Amino acid sequence: MIKEDGSIKGPVFVVGNSRSGTTMMGHILRNHPMIFTLQHELHFFEQLCTSGDYNRVLSFDEAVKLAARLLCINHDSYWTQGDPARFSEEAETVIRSIQDRSRTPVVIFEQFLRYVALKNGKQIPCDQTPRYILYIADILKLYPDSRVINMIRDPRPVLLSQKNKWKRRWMGYKNFPLKESIRTKINYHPITISMLWNASVRAVNPFTGHPRVLVVKFEDLLTDSETEVRRICDFLGVDFYKEMLDIPQGGSSLKKFTTNKGIDSSRVEAWRKGGLNPTEIYLCQKITGTLMKKYGYEPESTKVNPLILPWYLFSLPVKLLMSFILNLKRMKSIPEAIKRRLL
Repeated sequence: MIKEDGSIKGPVFVVGNSRSGTTMMGHILRNHPMIFTLQHELHFFEQLCTSGDYNRVLSFDEAVKLAARLLCINHDSYWTQGDPARFSEEAETVIRSIQDRSRTPVVIFEQFLRYVALKNGKQIPCDQTPRYILYIADILKLYPDSRVINMIRDPRPVLLSQKNKWKRRWMGYKNFPLKESIRTKINYHPITISMLWNASVRAVNPFTGHPRVLVVKFEDLLTDSETEVRRICDFLGVDFYKEMLDIPQGGSSLKKFTTNKGIDSSRVEAWRKGGLNPTEIYLCQKITGTLMKKYGYEPESTKVNPLILPWYLFSLPVKLLMSFILNLKRMKSIPEAIKRRLL
């Protein structure tokens, strides 16, 4: 069982800017005999629940619908979720197990996490949803037993990965829907991606010394895997197991799906082999430069193409508008979503 000398009772949240290694971290933790990483990103915060919902007490039927939706997403994936009603009976079991606690969305979410972990024979649930980086303060306050692992990666390979993410459907990732490929393709712009990287790093900065928040650099995890995973286990208060390093290598936007296992250290410098033009690199470094240096990422000298730079600047408003329209359904409260990204 879980120790009582500072060890966690859970849940664990793996957060970070998208394409920063959160999926890989989820796989590592799933290989621990006590930790169950949920099958898919849940997007509970922002998509299903906003700060105004935290203390709202739901009726039994409303609570069942929320639990059913969570069960559905975990089973089908956020992108391909079907009819949550088919999970209603199981959702009732989750809600009835709350017993004397208030049926608020926050309580229901935690109960769901614990239910799924126990159903899979493990004690500690782990939700790996990158976007929760914008909700660290909320998570720490709402779930006093939780731990947060924040993944940080050099913004230039993040930019390259985002640029190629739309191709995943044709690289062996069959669960990546066509509409998601289109949305991802339209979402890409070197300025917005770089600004989102800044927002993610700024969000964790106030918590870098917090006892329940651990910052893990993607590059350190690749180059010194065992040392980093042992550090993570110490943070969580659980034993290290060598099997934690035996993870699938799928998840990259830069190469086809593979059944190979293990941590691929070659991904550290993959972005230098091409894929980003000098102007993209320049814009990324210009926008993220201060925070890049804080985490040890050194900018490179690059020449700007005087023909391409105006295109990126003039296309930005159009891209922003199109992205906003395509992402409307992913935000329960548009003002709150924008505020968290900008402020």
